[in-house]
Amino acid sequence: MTTPNVTITDSAAQQVAQLIALEGASGLLRLRISVSGGGCSGFQYHFTLDDAQTPDDQVFEKEGIAVIIDAISLGLLSDAIIDYTKDLTSAQFVIKNPNATASCGCGNSFSL
Repeated sequence: MTTPNVTITDSAAQQVAQLIALEGASGLLRLRISVSGGGCSGFQYHFTLDDAQTPDDQVFEKEGIAVIIDAISLGLLSDAIIDYTKDLTSAQFVIKNPNATASCGCGNSFSL
């Protein structure tokens, strides 16, 4: 059985680094991505800065930053791409999830 993989884009890594710098945490914080039931499509993504890690967390690193995902969420995010986009109307983390069969208009929830 292969370990699920998650890709972090340069843009996402740079944004996480900026957020950590704003918190003044000097690398102690990591971006935690989790999935829970809810949202308009069945599952929803959650993004938080976290300084804790549990034994079931998987850590993905890029450009000196770390993204942590718990084992249950990772099963739903296998082979996903974590990106950060910014345009005239919004700036947000975006997950390109190949496991999702549908997602809501804002991109924060999905279904399988």
